[in-house]
Amino acid sequence: MTNDKVSIRPIIKNINSIENKSLEERFQNEVLRPIIKMQHDLLLLFFQQHTLKKKVSFADLSDVKKKALIAEIFKNDSQFKIELRGLIIGHFTTEEFLSYLEIRADSNKRIVSMIEERLLSTI
Repeated sequence: MTNDKVSIRPIIKNINSIENKSLEERFQNEVLRPIIKMQHDLLLLFFQQHTLKKKVSFADLSDVKKKALIAEIFKNDSQFKIELRGLIIGHFTTEEFLSYLEIRADSNKRIVSMIEERLLSTI
């Protein structure tokens, strides 16, 4: 099962060499980035459903207002961020989860930040 989880992840070619990188940076590049890329469509749908639940017509907003709304949601909606992290953490192998536990605070910030950047870049 571990190999299955890893084998379905996309390969990200432009990741710099992992030599002389911190544990957090290696974890981000080897685990988080591929999972977030793999989950891209689900993350977009999750965000769209969140805005619908909040009764926000995201599609009708200007790009500037879309960016402001994304920033506001990521700044103020703790439950949303917890659920987003769950969408990513659920794809960890047991070994990756153990590594995650050692750097949980930093990884949580990186997960949320990377997803926010991904959403902003799709506008």
